[in-house]
Amino acid sequence: MSAWRDPEITRAIRAALEEDIGCGDVTTESCVPAEARASGVFLVRQPLLLAGVELLEEIYETLGGVQCLELLHASGEEMPAGETVARVGGRTRTLLTAERTALNFLQRLSGVATLARQFARAVDGTRCRVLDTRKTTPGMRRLEKLAVAAGGASNHRFGLFDAILIKNNHIAAAGGVTQALERARSTGKPVQIEARTMAEIDEALAGGADHLLLDNFSVSDVAAAVRRIHGRARVEVSGGVTLATVRAYAETGADFVSVGALTHSAPAADLSFRLC
Repeated sequence: MSAWRDPEITRAIRAALEEDIGCGDVTTESCVPAEARASGVFLVRQPLLLAGVELLEEIYETLGGVQCLELLHASGEEMPAGETVARVGGRTRTLLTAERTALNFLQRLSGVATLARQFARAVDGTRCRVLDTRKTTPGMRRLEKLAVAAGGASNHRFGLFDAILIKNNHIAAAGGVTQALERARSTGKPVQIEARTMAEIDEALAGGADHLLLDNFSVSDVAAAVRRIHGRARVEVSGGVTLATVRAYAETGADFVSVGALTHSAPAADLSFRLC
């Protein structure tokens, strides 16, 4: 089964359609005869990295009334302005009612993928990988993480359930770095811990940590920390990393740079739908 076909995605699509249509598309139903038929195309209006076009199949299946859908490109493809990414034909009412929901998904996900590609390319030639975070749109996490992957960046943990990430508040609540690590290790899950100072780095390493998160460190401080760690643990950098700074962080020798902006600040890509 395609990654773009998943129960969570189905729920997201249905919720989006219900939110937009409600009790009915009163504009379309009042203006367009029920028997009318038409064709339409989805067009790219700016250079972008495409993501989410596969969702069109389920959107139209959910509404019904479409006889022909041709996906001309797939998620992960780079598109120039002016390119047609899909053609669709069927009931005119269906095409018009689905338009905004379809574009919302395409514009949002292509925006995420396009930004992810820019970050991934910025660290080309280094050993560092760009990761996403849990800073996603509620109800859209699986889709946004698929878009990140389509753009060439990597997915961090999906949620609170699949890996342990001990942050400063967890450390405070547990009574310290050592105590938090001791308790977390008993779960058998992957464990990552945040370190805010060189002293915490040393304590975490002494406690057996093999994945350290350096949050809001400067580039020079990350470089110093990488030298101090000297391969004893994987190093992830986070906190305010931008396209202008990501390569400098990658060149410190860090293994990962996690970037919340991939999902919380990606601008929507410009696509449109036109009847033809």
